[in-house]
Amino acid sequence: MSLESIPKDLRGLRACKLCSMVKSFDQFLYTGCDNCERYLHLKGNRGKVNDCTSSNFDGMIAMMGNEDSWVAKWQRIDKFTKGCYAISVSGELPEDVLDELRERGVVYQSRDTSDRA
Repeated sequence: MSLESIPKDLRGLRACKLCSMVKSFDQFLYTGCDNCERYLHLKGNRGKVNDCTSSNFDGMIAMMGNEDSWVAKWQRIDKFTKGCYAISVSGELPEDVLDELRERGVVYQSRDTSDRA
């Protein structure tokens, strides 16, 4: 985990809709998503950062070590890089991104738990 992955301010944070990592818009723009860059190609693409991240998310947890963390397993982030993650992320990925994920064999599970009863 690099320091570029940790949000420096609580204002203007966004969460990746694929993995729920939390960073600022500029951090996603300059470094991409630490977990999903090979699929989402956020680095340097403002439109993709807007489409594939959300400013509407609930809660935040920091994962510092995932080896035996039941919280990381429960949040489905135990295979991801260390960093800050949203508990729930509102919104869905665009259809073209979902198509690309399907073509690459990546299983997408929505991080939006707002409509669950």
